Amino acid sequence: MKQLMLMFAIGAAALLAGCSDSALEAEMDWEVNDFSYMDQRGEEVSLESLQGTPWIAAFIFTNCETVCPPMTYNLTDIQKELEAKGLEDYKIVAFSADPENDTPEQLQSYLSEYPVPDESKWHLLTGYTQEEVKGLAADSFKTLIQDDPNSDQVIHGTTFYLVDGEGTVVKDYPGYQDVPVDMIAVDVETLIEEQG
Repeated sequence: MKQLMLMFAIGAAALLAGCSDSALEAEMDWEVNDFSYMDQRGEEVSLESLQGTPWIAAFIFTNCETVCPPMTYNLTDIQKELEAKGLEDYKIVAFSADPENDTPEQLQSYLSEYPVPDESKWHLLTGYTQEEVKGLAADSFKTLIQDDPNSDQVIHGTTFYLVDGEGTVVKDYPGYQDVPVDMIAVDVETLIEEQG
């Protein structure tokens, strides 16, 4: 009997170890609030339309003079890595932190300045108020957006967020410096495999 129990325990441990190697270890469990906004192509993008697809979320704005250009370049590097892995089932969703000034046309013009491998995967969102995006950032992504009282700039976080196909934030990463491009690509790949 003891031998049988030992064999069962070893088998269970091996099974669990096998699962943990392939499954993404979620670091957080934040539900993204429902939303429906306009992207740079003038198309409606909602939490519902993203269902079933993992996505990388960020906050940027087109008039940003500091962190947004490097963050956007970093997102293109992540996409290059995803393309190198042959991955198709993902999105990159960037919420404008300055929606009153960022029209779909401005967002499209902004994105055209970067070496984007596949623009169809990108949704740069606008069409809401500053208060709405502040609320979404705080409630869903635990981050801050606020106007800089001394300039026309907007203060916002530089984190990238990995959202699963159920609309839950499961991990976050530095988006400005020391961005773990390879890790993000592997995590997106893992989510795609789990949901496939």
